[in-house]
Amino acid sequence: MTADFTWIQGPTGSGKTARLLAYIATQAQRAPGSPLTGAVFLGLAANGDNRLTLVDRITTDLPPEISVTTATPIGFIQNEVVLFWPLLVEALGLNPQFPLHLRPETEQDLATQLWQPQLDPGMISVPGWNAQQTVRRSLDFLQLAAQGGIPAEDLALILPAGIPPGLAPADNWTAIGEALVQWRDHCLAQGFLTYGITTELYWRHLLPHPIYQAKLPQRFQGFGLDDLDEYPRVFQTVVETFLDLGIAGVATWNPNGHVRLGVGADPEALIALQQQATTTETLMGVGEKSLAAQWAEDWVQMVQDPTLLPTALEAGQVIQTTSRGQLLRETAAAIIAGVQDQGFHPSDIAVIGPGFDAIARYTLAKILINQGIPVESLNDQRPLVSSPLIRAILTLIPFVYPGLGRQLDPAAVAEMLIVLSQSVLPTPSEDPNQPWIDRVQIDPVRAELIVDHCFHPDPQQPDLLAVTEFPRWDRLGYQAVESYNRLRQWLASQRQARQQRLLTSPVMLLDRAINTFLWQGVLPYDQLAALRELMETAQHFWEVERRRQQQRSGADADLSTRAEERFLTLLHQGIVTANPFPVKPLNRHQQGVILSTVFQYRSQRLTHRWQLWLDAGSPRWLTGTDALFGYPLFLHRWTGRPWSMAFLEQAHEDRLERILRDLLGRTTERITLCHSDLAVNGQEQMGPLLPLMHRYI
Repeated sequence: MTADFTWIQGPTGSGKTARLLAYIATQAQRAPGSPLTGAVFLGLAANGDNRLTLVDRITTDLPPEISVTTATPIGFIQNEVVLFWPLLVEALGLNPQFPLHLRPETEQDLATQLWQPQLDPGMISVPGWNAQQTVRRSLDFLQLAAQGGIPAEDLALILPAGIPPGLAPADNWTAIGEALVQWRDHCLAQGFLTYGITTELYWRHLLPHPIYQAKLPQRFQGFGLDDLDEYPRVFQTVVETFLDLGIAGVATWNPNGHVRLGVGADPEALIALQQQATTTETLMGVGEKSLAAQWAEDWVQMVQDPTLLPTALEAGQVIQTTSRGQLLRETAAAIIAGVQDQGFHPSDIAVIGPGFDAIARYTLAKILINQGIPVESLNDQRPLVSSPLIRAILTLIPFVYPGLGRQLDPAAVAEMLIVLSQSVLPTPSEDPNQPWIDRVQIDPVRAELIVDHCFHPDPQQPDLLAVTEFPRWDRLGYQAVESYNRLRQWLASQRQARQQRLLTSPVMLLDRAINTFLWQGVLPYDQLAALRELMETAQHFWEVERRRQQQRSGADADLSTRAEERFLTLLHQGIVTANPFPVKPLNRHQQGVILSTVFQYRSQRLTHRWQLWLDAGSPRWLTGTDALFGYPLFLHRWTGRPWSMAFLEQAHEDRLERILRDLLGRTTERITLCHSDLAVNGQEQMGPLLPLMHRYI
């Protein structure tokens, strides 16, 4: 008999999560979990940030005796595949080894190596895409297919049938589909898992397994799925399986959500689960102070039909300039006035745009911070090599491991001398918390002189020669010479340790370098995050390398590209990123003004008193840049034919309406539309929100 299933739907801010938690509390009282089985409630949230928020709500809103385990959709699938890996090994005849999950950058690197025979002659090339884009987008196809419940073998048929003709020959799309099956089988043979492969293993092999299904009722006494509209299509089968096994559950649905449509979610497929609900609740409120109740209908109508003349509301404001540079300055000035004169706290304010380029982030942050207003740039992920500390640490590797000399250039060596010449301990007259750049012993001029006279480039073994190679070395000064000699001695000791096999991998070299040269002072959060990500990336990279070395012959190992060179190339390509603001204050009022894209803001379910919509005249409010290439082929409603312009236009219009309703539901007091007549490239901006601005000018 199918278990009870409660469906809770309502717009942003209507209290859906509170009703979900109330349902869990009620169900726990009716059917308490058995202490023998350890059955718990399963609570899923759309992404990691939402999961942390859900954990906080569970902690405060539910009694401590109610046990809830939380995860994201992909996190739940990963945990289940690893937990029941022996079942998959037996069912698929895999090698009995523990699975190793590949990070996205490692996945791309290994797939590029595997596909090199097809990439070089252009068998899987697409005009206008470089090799890196071809590999990344092909891997995205595999992930989208897995999330849509589509076997990888079908890609060779779906891609040429669904991608509009003219982008590439149909044979190339067929070859990409076949290459993805080759990649999947290659990973399974070596015990490697990716997001796409893990998802396919779960819905295709583990979920229908009788032993797995027999264990589910013993492990879970119920489930709660928050924001189901953000989940991949395979969760339709997951929910149906749970219900058929007698596991009751609840799901919340936001008709104005669908943030992840285009990056794996398929709301149109999951809405069918509403028909299986035994109870449906519709929450009509949108929050007592939300502007959505007053504005949403008028704003949507104005955007959809600019000829309408609804009454402008008082809380709407416009900042309009000619150039974008002037717009950024006036936007910052408005925020400063709001904080200093109008009673807004920095944590009450969010600047949101359809895209947020580095210039805008830097300009706004610099102006606001100079006025004592803190700024938090949401998920501002930059390449690791954008950090001078990371570049300096990476420059050490060719000095220790032979054969990497071509990776060095004099400018990089000079930068390394500067960055790694920090004083070991601050002098009594120095502030221990001063920036690292203020404590270097070798300034740029001295670094250039040292490189010109003492850097010995060599493809096999580059070196730093004695400072006496510079005839006027006495002009460098005592501190610079001491710091330089200290670095030379350290490099010599590391080369000796490598030769004696005491330095087992570059991971140890990186760790020693960080502890020796960078741990003397207090580093800012962005640099700490970059160093942490560097170490995690290096550890993962060589863990994968060890697995690969164990499974290939000595001849193959001799012919393979050197791991150290591939590691440096991987990072210098800018694929690996780190979040420069990894630590969020526990007290919300310690946070600053949020700088965020629309996608990031909606994904994290944030709410503010005052939103400033940057680049309100941009056409990107309609088109967006968040969807993965080819996503329409993996949706429930795909017709089997190439997607059309009519489909994309309707999808863009529906998305814009959801954005308007959702953002209005996430602000309580004021919205400011910030518009410059000219974009960064000097072109006139004619975006879909112009009718709104005209009502307030």
